[in-house]
Order: sequence, then C-alpha cells, then structure tokens
Amino acid sequence: MQRIIGEEYKKVLPYLKAAAEVAMQATCHRANCGSVVVKNGKIIGEGFNGPALGNEGNRRCDALWDYSVKPKYDKTCCVHAEWRAVIDACKRNGADIEGSRLYFMRVDENGDFTDADDPYCTVCSRLTMESGVGEFVLWNAKGADIYNLAEYDRKSASYLISV
Repeated sequence: MQRIIGEEYKKVLPYLKAAAEVAMQATCHRANCGSVVVKNGKIIGEGFNGPALGNEGNRRCDALWDYSVKPKYDKTCCVHAEWRAVIDACKRNGADIEGSRLYFMRVDENGDFTDADDPYCTVCSRLTMESGVGEFVLWNAKGADIYNLAEYDRKSASYLISV
C-alpha cells in the first residue's frame, strides 16, 4: 500500500469525488459506496451498492443473517459498488479494462468522504484481479491509499482469516 500525496493526490482527487458522487446513488441500507474504473485518464465504468438489478424484491439488507453460514465480512445482500463498476466497464468497453484503476469511496448521508477501512472483501479482490483491473484506490484516514491487486487480495484474505 502506498499513500497518495502531493501532486499525485491532486490528480486522483477528481476520480475520488466521482466515486463519491456515484456512492450517493447507493440504495443499500447499510452503507453508501461507489466506485469508478479509470483507464487512460477516462472513467470507463461506475457502480454503487444496491439490490441486484435495482429490484427491491432482491433486497435482503434488513434480514438477520446466520453468520456461522454467511461470512462476517459480507454483511449485505447488495451487489457491491466494485462489482457494478467492473461490469459496467466491461459492457461499455468490450471487456478492455486491463491495467485500469478502480477507485472506491464510502460516503455519509451528506456525501462526505468516510473511511473505507482496510481491504476486507475477497470477492471484490478476486473479481477485480480476474477482470484485469491493475490497482485499487481507497479513501482512508483523510487520504488515499493505492494497492496493487495482489496486495489488496492478500490484505482481504488476512482480514477474512482474522474474523
């Protein structure tokens, strides 16, 4: 993981803000999350978390889950913002997302950036790796952190082991 600072931070801030704007579309009852996939300086995909196909009949956010069966790290029924962004990028670009960068944001009800925490979703790490995304950017502790996908996956797996 590397903290993005200085001029590099100024370059990525518009993408973080774009992911935050997308997060305001989230319909999940647990968190407002948004992602954008960027390649060659252009947003090629975006996604927010919410029920599959936007269908409220697919919502299970308010269910009481048996966490001896459902993993503790996945406390939502929603399609994750990262999944939607990757799928959207593939649909728009004929799956040409190799080497792109995914920006993930969690926002509060006012749209203000909130801490995304350390990587913890192995499904997101595996999907982004398999799709060809090269790097993952998270907003953490009033800054942006960039991970290569192998590191993101390792951190996600170590979180899974610790819960």
